[in-house]
Amino acid sequence: MTSMVLSKACTYGILASFYVAREKDAAFVSIREMSEDLNISFHFLTKILQKLTADGIMISHKGPKGGISLAKKPEKISLLEIIAAIDGDEIFHECILGLPGCGHEKPCPIHEYWASVRAEMESMFAHRTLAETAEGLEQIEYRLKLPVMSTRPPKL
Repeated sequence: MTSMVLSKACTYGILASFYVAREKDAAFVSIREMSEDLNISFHFLTKILQKLTADGIMISHKGPKGGISLAKKPEKISLLEIIAAIDGDEIFHECILGLPGCGHEKPCPIHEYWASVRAEMESMFAHRTLAETAEGLEQIEYRLKLPVMSTRPPKL
């Protein structure tokens, strides 16, 4: 699974955030279980979650009942925050072709088109919350190895 604009790590970070947001009954979600359910390497997922924790999006807790949880309500987390924590915000400000010096003064061949697209994307990610998006995913079948409703008993 890859995205045209977002890195694989960022895509996985968004999916992991959906996963944690959906596990409402769990104080902390097991990273090991999440990596198995999402079919993401445990070590790769851990590195992604470290970035989300460093930016205050997630909270981690060590120990037998440890794991990861959201640092704030999903209604208060924008997709842009998750993207910026993992990929940075360069995709919304730099040339999509990676050409140095590309800008309004010296535009690349697709600069004007990309400028409007990236502004629209940035606005959409800024105004779309984790809660709204995770809720939308529950209403459709999506390609994760994840049940629509968790079948695991709540962790005490």
